[in-house]
Amino acid sequence: MQPNRTVLIGIPCLLLGGTELQTLRLVEALTEEGYQCVVVCYFEYDIRMVQRYEQSGSEVVCLSAFGTRPESTTEVYKFLKRGLRRVVREYHPAVAHVQYMAPGALPIIILKQLGIRTILATVHTDATIYKNPRLVRLLERYVTTVFTCVSEHAERGFFGNSNLYNNNLPLKKHNHFTIPNCLAKHITPHRHERHDGPVNIGMVARLERIKGVDLALPAFAEVLKQHPDCTFTIVGDGSLRQEMETQQHKLGINAQSLIWIGSVEHSQLEKYYQQMDIVWIPSRSEGFGLTAVEAMAQGCAIVASQTGGLTEIVDDGKEGFMFQPEVSEDLASKTIQILNNNELRNAMSEKAFLKAEQYGFENYQKLISNLYHKLPWAE
Repeated sequence: MQPNRTVLIGIPCLLLGGTELQTLRLVEALTEEGYQCVVVCYFEYDIRMVQRYEQSGSEVVCLSAFGTRPESTTEVYKFLKRGLRRVVREYHPAVAHVQYMAPGALPIIILKQLGIRTILATVHTDATIYKNPRLVRLLERYVTTVFTCVSEHAERGFFGNSNLYNNNLPLKKHNHFTIPNCLAKHITPHRHERHDGPVNIGMVARLERIKGVDLALPAFAEVLKQHPDCTFTIVGDGSLRQEMETQQHKLGINAQSLIWIGSVEHSQLEKYYQQMDIVWIPSRSEGFGLTAVEAMAQGCAIVASQTGGLTEIVDDGKEGFMFQPEVSEDLASKTIQILNNNELRNAMSEKAFLKAEQYGFENYQKLISNLYHKLPWAE
């Protein structure tokens, strides 16, 4: 008798963010290994992302017809209990894999109550954004079979130690591991020939405070003092856009030097990375730092904040430089070091795309396949 290979993947929203994209790669990896994925979106969704999941071969169930959330915790619990009970009865999943985002523990607890014995959870952020990570530790110890993080830094923040998952690690009754995020299936690291014109600095980010984007224009103004031919391309949008445009005016940065792209589909990002020589990642918190890997896959040198998972992706002085978090002067200084030394910039570009190969989809798929094969349902 063939084992039940149906996986319920729970996620609060299917919008256009990095967590949804990485969860899509989980779905793609499982689908290619012959598992039947049922993705349950509890609240908000964008129809474009829903369609991408369906195109990957999974079924998608949106619990909220209008993509809204109940207001109180009690109402959220009742709503999730009704919706998840219906999905469990219809699809009979043997395994649930919950993406740990608000409402956090509730879906895990409900799925346990509904009789799902094997539950995995993945947290995509750094522990610093949680006021009290103790709940995650309790879930790992008493409820979930496996709790994964996207970087060892994040795992240590939640659990006090880290275990980078590999094929030889045995599963105990309760486990926590790090399985890093990966590049999209269609991306193969390739170092593109850089243009001969002025150096283009780039930033790909939501324009929000947590991404440190308010540091970027003051740093760029300092760079322009020594390298006035540089350009700066900003890909992304968010609540700080207007504030940054005010910064541009006050700092006297002209329109020819600063290129605003706005939000673009993730599938279009590759062509923008190919036009960038140096990519800035000034985040205040990063569970992993996928932007760094995506940029490195195109041979971009990186200048990144020394925080979270970024410290595991970028070796300071090799693929780029790390700068002191929240210090725009240090961001500018590290960038100027690269601009002043073409040999260094070329060496960083070479090392960047070689490092990015470690984060290819194929490597990620092998780890996920191995982990799922060890779960109790596969015996």
